[in-house]
Amino acid sequence: MPKVVIPETRRQDVARAVLRIVGRDGLEHASLRNIADEAGLAIGSVRHYFDSQTEVVIFAMEELCGRIGERITGHAERLLNPTAPGTPLDRRAAVEALLAELLPLDAARREEAVLWLAFTTAARTRPELRPGTALLHESTRRLIARVLEEARRAGGVPGDLDLGLETERLAALLDGLALGMVLHPDGVDPRAALLILRRHLRDLAERREFEDGT
Repeated sequence: MPKVVIPETRRQDVARAVLRIVGRDGLEHASLRNIADEAGLAIGSVRHYFDSQTEVVIFAMEELCGRIGERITGHAERLLNPTAPGTPLDRRAAVEALLAELLPLDAARREEAVLWLAFTTAARTRPELRPGTALLHESTRRLIARVLEEARRAGGVPGDLDLGLETERLAALLDGLALGMVLHPDGVDPRAALLILRRHLRDLAERREFEDGT
């Protein structure tokens, strides 16, 4: 009997091939021919599921976003849904764990950071990639804003916290750490990056304690 091929599964296989090429060789090497070879398919099979190389790349970006989002969702649900049942929440540790998912602290997260840097850099001269990169950029900032807003609601940071400013400040810290760790892997190591994040979060909390006179 002929093998049954599920279209969405095949499309995901192709997307994973794109991500392997981009991570290993760079986005400029993600031609349809190279993608087909990496996926173990005929180029006609790739064209059967995607109309163009651009469509393949955009779909791969979406798969990458989905991968990152799935990993973060568990942390976010627990932290941002305070009515959820379970053991008492160590809020500061939960915030740290959530935001640490945006840093390349292990091989999987480093691979994602390398890929996202490649897509973001390419989007500067490839307008068709900009909606995808802008989406993750804005999603990250919305997540950080929600984390800070929840911390303010729970009394973990000052009540008059400038949410917009502190969101951008924390996002800049995370972006800068991730960029440095990708471009200079022998510079800031994962342990130091985590300590930097922890110090930033502690400084926010200590500012509240200072202002309260405690």
